[in-house]
Amino acid sequence: MRKYISCLAVIALLSACSESVVKPDYREEMRKFVIAISENGEALRPGFMVVPQNGMQLLTSEGGGNGAPSSEYLRAIDGVAQEELFYGYDNQNNFLSENYEEQKLWLAQCRFAHTHTLPVLVIDYCSVPTLIDDSYTRNDAEGFIDFVAESRELDYLPFGVHNENSNNVDNVSQAQNYLYLISPSVFTDKESYLQALEQSRFDMMVIDLFFNDGEQLTAADLARLRNKPQGGRRIILCYMSIGQAESYRWYWKPFWTATPPSFVLQEDPYWTDNYYVNYWDPAWQNTIAGSGDSYLNRVVDSGFDGVYLDLINAFEFFEDK
Repeated sequence: MRKYISCLAVIALLSACSESVVKPDYREEMRKFVIAISENGEALRPGFMVVPQNGMQLLTSEGGGNGAPSSEYLRAIDGVAQEELFYGYDNQNNFLSENYEEQKLWLAQCRFAHTHTLPVLVIDYCSVPTLIDDSYTRNDAEGFIDFVAESRELDYLPFGVHNENSNNVDNVSQAQNYLYLISPSVFTDKESYLQALEQSRFDMMVIDLFFNDGEQLTAADLARLRNKPQGGRRIILCYMSIGQAESYRWYWKPFWTATPPSFVLQEDPYWTDNYYVNYWDPAWQNTIAGSGDSYLNRVVDSGFDGVYLDLINAFEFFEDK
């Protein structure tokens, strides 16, 4: 009888312990991660810039367009980016009106950032000329810097540049336009890719560290892109996903697909070869910005001015579980 009671007590204790497990504050963990990247980048290269994409909830304590600012986080970043603010939600060319709760929230958050002197980069997805013009008109009216992506693969280099500018651009706030091209698969080789970027007239570029997930760009490659053909310097930011692991990156070990480390979770059902991660895990954070061969160290060594961080909103995956 005593043994039976003892077993019941153990079961009750284990049940109570499992219920009392404290989950991470997923938003605060992402804030701390971004802040650490900013601090490490600044230590490696003074003036290093950080622009997170999406995850605008991190700007304030309550996550909307109001509330107390997350001051330390705001100080750590040099701008914010929001996809599909006006066009492209769910489908290319789809207009997201203020009848949608998402648009109301995103617009309020972008306005909050703008009010707090953070440059706001917008990526609208549309390919119809009248819609492209409307996207630029709407974003200009808000004071946002807009890139209209005619391809959702972000593999398209537009011929023209909206709000062309010949002045030097030394920080994100000085940019009047930008290019977002992270899948250069339309280029047959790295040289043709670099030539096209070199001849483009954008104030700022967001590009990948690697050409077609293969050859890493060098400091000499970046030096070729530093000046705009019409005059003036430009900024070059490196795209870097920190909320998911990508199995085509150099850090991915061959055996991870079958036997992943503890911080790598399931594959994203919408993006092949992208895996959710416990982004607060020190092993993952060291991969991104800790060790001598970290992602951030490679970015700095290649001469980038900063990083453009994707999957900032990975906390939503954990909050929804």
